[in-house]
Amino acid sequence: MSKILIIEDDKAIRMGLDDDLKADGYEVDFAFDGPMGLEKGQKPGYGLILLDLMLPGMDGLDVCKELRRKNISTPIIMLTAKSQDLDKVIGLELGADDYITKPFHSHELRARIKAVLRRSSGNNVPFNPVINAGPYELDISKYKFKKDGKTIDLTSIEFELLKLLITHPGEVIKRERILNEIWGDDVYVTQRTVDAHIAKLRRKMGDKEEQNWIKCMRGVGYKFVEIS
Repeated sequence: MSKILIIEDDKAIRMGLDDDLKADGYEVDFAFDGPMGLEKGQKPGYGLILLDLMLPGMDGLDVCKELRRKNISTPIIMLTAKSQDLDKVIGLELGADDYITKPFHSHELRARIKAVLRRSSGNNVPFNPVINAGPYELDISKYKFKKDGKTIDLTSIEFELLKLLITHPGEVIKRERILNEIWGDDVYVTQRTVDAHIAKLRRKMGDKEEQNWIKCMRGVGYKFVEIS
């Protein structure tokens, strides 16, 4: 089971997370401020980092930015307050994998953790945020997508769908896996929802029949074709 680093200065929140995560079988470690979190976050062995936005010494955005600058690819879930919508977006652009708004329910956070861990090996391998495939460029750290050098606006769901497909070229991703990884276990959506979002994504990509980068495997799921 993964080891989770919690970077949080609020003792009550730390203790609550400690109880919940240990009950799920995770090993837990703590940092109480930004500089300590940055130091610990660079060490190997963590499968996930829970990073509070408001920290003494160094805020969570700067911690996230520095970890990614140092090529630390450990998945990061940011803990934010309701009034910090802009900071959520900035956090994703800096390389955070997800965020959750305080106050949050324990079951929601645990579902988010499981979903993020499924999407990542959790190893501190060199972080390569930019993926190129044919005319497309996907910058994971900046949450940007381009075709032939021109930026294409995607919703967060469309971006996550494309990231899942493009990082597994040639692999058929089943609809059930897409539902679990993109929406999680605690949100009810149908397989038709997947199809609808894929259709919108393909239209934005200009994915015409003669190219057909995203192929539908009837009755199974979708795959992004390997581009030599």
